[in-house]
Amino acid sequence: MKSKQPGNGSQAESGRLSRRRWLGGATTAALLAGSCHQGVPALASRKYRVAIIGHTGRGDYGHGLDVAWLDIPQAEIVGVADPDPQGLAEAVKRLGGPPGFADYRQMLQKTKPDFVSICPRWVDQHCQMVLAAVEAGVRGIFLEKPMCRTLAEADTIVATCEKNNVKLVQAFQTRYSPKLRWIDELIASGQLGEILEIRARGKEDRRGGAEDLFVLGVHMFNLMQYFGGEPLWCFGLVEKDGRPIRREDVQEGNEGLGPLAGDNVHAMYKLKKGPVGYFDSRKDAQGRPTRFGISIYGSKGIVQLFNTGQLPEVFFLPDSSWSPGRSKKQWIPISSNGLGKPETIDDPALHGGNVLAIQDLMAAVEEDRQPQANMYEARWSIEMVMAVFESQRLGKPVTFPLATRENPLELL
Repeated sequence: MKSKQPGNGSQAESGRLSRRRWLGGATTAALLAGSCHQGVPALASRKYRVAIIGHTGRGDYGHGLDVAWLDIPQAEIVGVADPDPQGLAEAVKRLGGPPGFADYRQMLQKTKPDFVSICPRWVDQHCQMVLAAVEAGVRGIFLEKPMCRTLAEADTIVATCEKNNVKLVQAFQTRYSPKLRWIDELIASGQLGEILEIRARGKEDRRGGAEDLFVLGVHMFNLMQYFGGEPLWCFGLVEKDGRPIRREDVQEGNEGLGPLAGDNVHAMYKLKKGPVGYFDSRKDAQGRPTRFGISIYGSKGIVQLFNTGQLPEVFFLPDSSWSPGRSKKQWIPISSNGLGKPETIDDPALHGGNVLAIQDLMAAVEEDRQPQANMYEARWSIEMVMAVFESQRLGKPVTFPLATRENPLELL
């Protein structure tokens, strides 16, 4: 059950200089100001030992969870592990020449890091890597999403980190977007009105349905929980070829996800703060540009957030009818500086969000507090995924926390 929450040298140098230029001026100020409403406190000047775990061909180095440490002045990368020789050699060059190891356990024991980045996207490796890092005495972990395969694994991760006072940050880069403060302000000021519902969709590409729910839905569930509160119950429908999934539809998922089934997913959640949340994904139904994102429907307007990262696309529609075709109201873009203001941060992909997450992780260790995108939020995202499958299995709504801590599709 759940515990309580409270290249070669010149190439590497060129990469560091490029990132430092990006971190210059207003961007540095934005990073130091931190993630939207709460901010990421300034860090101590001491150096921390950092180890990087990758696995070329089985999740690689995730979405830049290795190179983000190059922009952390307090970080000294003391080792990188990868069982693939070529991938390891490339990582050593990319990270400025730290010692390379074929075995991450050997690296952890020899380097004794303060922090570790668990980079592979393949989920089946995450739990054992976290446990090995904790056993080696790390103080903080930066973990690629999704957190793990099952709630049983999530419970083990949380309990082990709690017992050893290890802080864990999930790579939910959007939780560190400076744009969130302006959405918070729209809500707090009443400009959005009462939040009535929150709708989210996955990327709906070839992974649409169950894989989309698991791999990308966790980003949306983290935001849904942030704005709407923890889920109270879930009612889910999972289909294959237009009919409810059956036992024979269950197959091993990609990227070590475990049992998966379904090319069409519909889910409804009652959220603690009052609104109802929805998540949908259908295979090969993606929008161009993408519909991947979350929409917050208030009694006075709508906020839409597309994609993920430090600077997702965000818009506000001050229209209580939710129908700009009738009201003639205009969508207002939201930048890191506010509504209708120009963007001053040049954010390369997910990198800026990774840097902010690491800053928050380090500050959380120094202050002995939970980071913002913490292990409890990470577990909730897995629980919201598994609730869809459990509801489909039982044919009725399910309440949280789920009694079933294994993958419900194994019980179908």
